Amino acid sequence: MVFDLETTGLDIVKDKIIQLSYIKVYPDGEENRVNILINPGKNIPDEVKCLTGIGNEDVADKPTFKDIAPRLCEDFKGCDFAGFNSNHFDIPILAEEFLRAGVDFDFSKCHLIDVQTIFHKMEKRNLAAAYKFYCGKKMEEDFKAHRADQDTEATYRVLMGQLDKYNPEVEPDPERHLQNDISFLSEFSSHNNNVDFAGRIIWAEKKDNNGNTILDNNGKPVMTEVFNFGKHKGESVSLVLKYDPGYYGWILNGDFTYNTKQVLTRIRLRNSKLL
Repeated sequence: MVFDLETTGLDIVKDKIIQLSYIKVYPDGEENRVNILINPGKNIPDEVKCLTGIGNEDVADKPTFKDIAPRLCEDFKGCDFAGFNSNHFDIPILAEEFLRAGVDFDFSKCHLIDVQTIFHKMEKRNLAAAYKFYCGKKMEEDFKAHRADQDTEATYRVLMGQLDKYNPEVEPDPERHLQNDISFLSEFSSHNNNVDFAGRIIWAEKKDNNGNTILDNNGKPVMTEVFNFGKHKGESVSLVLKYDPGYYGWILNGDFTYNTKQVLTRIRLRNSKLL
């Protein structure tokens, strides 16, 4: 599924989605396009209206995200997600909207492909430049406005152009090969080790008492969750929850994203089952 969002701003915790557009691509090649305007329940700033053309009057009679969350959850089941800068913004804010609506959609079970990351790794730059590079035309020649449905279409075309350009059959340099494979693209377009989308908890190599990296049966480092901020930065989340249980309550009552709190709660519940 290729998707894009327009929002009231760039704050993952406080801002809301005003437009959601996606192209659901099935294994047999069938494509289903969906474009939804959403009432954010808050004022749309003038600068956002100027940029997107979407104002308060355009969404006044539209459903809220909570209204459509159950249907979206059902439609998203079994899907992997591709977007432009989606791993850093669109996926995190979409996850927040689902959690605010009381819907636990687990993105950790999905492959996440960030077209922007692939572009930056391959050519080192924004969506307009990517479109011109991979599609051979300026975006304004094909699209009239900065809207989620327009950007979704452009992102889809860029991803297809990337797969064509870096196809092993036409690209002589092995280091510039892209496999037309969901798992490969998801791993290739991810360049962080975040456990939660905000990066408050990250993956790190597990160490023994002597500070040596613990390896699994295949000789690969065993990874574990550690805090990436505050007084327990660099420490194992599991150990902190054990010897400083109040830290869990502090985070749950603090100004952290719902996703961070959800991830921390899952680790805590997982640990309690092991006792």
